[in-house]
Amino acid sequence: MTYAQTYLKWVTSLQAMAQNGLNYSKNPYDIERFHQLQAIAAEMAANISEAPPEKIQALFTEEKGHATPKLDVRGVVFDSEHKILLVKESADGLWTLPGGWVDVNEPPSGSVSREVFEESGFTVRPVKLLALYDKQKHPHPPQWPHIYKLFFRCEIIEGEPKTSIETLDVKFFSKDNLPDLSTPRVTKEQIYRFYEHLAHPDWPTDFD
Repeated sequence: MTYAQTYLKWVTSLQAMAQNGLNYSKNPYDIERFHQLQAIAAEMAANISEAPPEKIQALFTEEKGHATPKLDVRGVVFDSEHKILLVKESADGLWTLPGGWVDVNEPPSGSVSREVFEESGFTVRPVKLLALYDKQKHPHPPQWPHIYKLFFRCEIIEGEPKTSIETLDVKFFSKDNLPDLSTPRVTKEQIYRFYEHLAHPDWPTDFD
């Protein structure tokens, strides 16, 4: 784990401690201390980002209830030539597996089907959960909040490449010709791992 990743882990722990304290505490003095702890976490986060403490503090205070990781789903889709489906993100101009946040009242499999369709134009059927990864344990750039990433192997039912407000391009790439990836979303090592899963369909789901 790099220093930046370790530092972010400290920030995330402090923010979760403050959020949980504000959720459960009834004592006004404790509540004041948890607000102070949250402000310290925001200052620490600002120290390794370009955002001012006030903006980060606003993000922290939006989180209510018991602190838990957020869920991000990604669709792993191969064509008949074993090329993998990637979309070019509008946010950073880099490529990733189609996906995004799991919505409330929506199962993860439904979320990944929706995200793949919205970002690529393909209607897919999830067939296997390939991996459930703790983002902090993989070589993604440091990023708050704490995220669990769910990667689903999906089969194409119908459709054709189609961009959206979130995507600039949609293409299939071979394993040996991957484009520049949006590493906050997916890493090359993870894609290589999913190719191994493709060759060994009986493998169990990866986790952590």
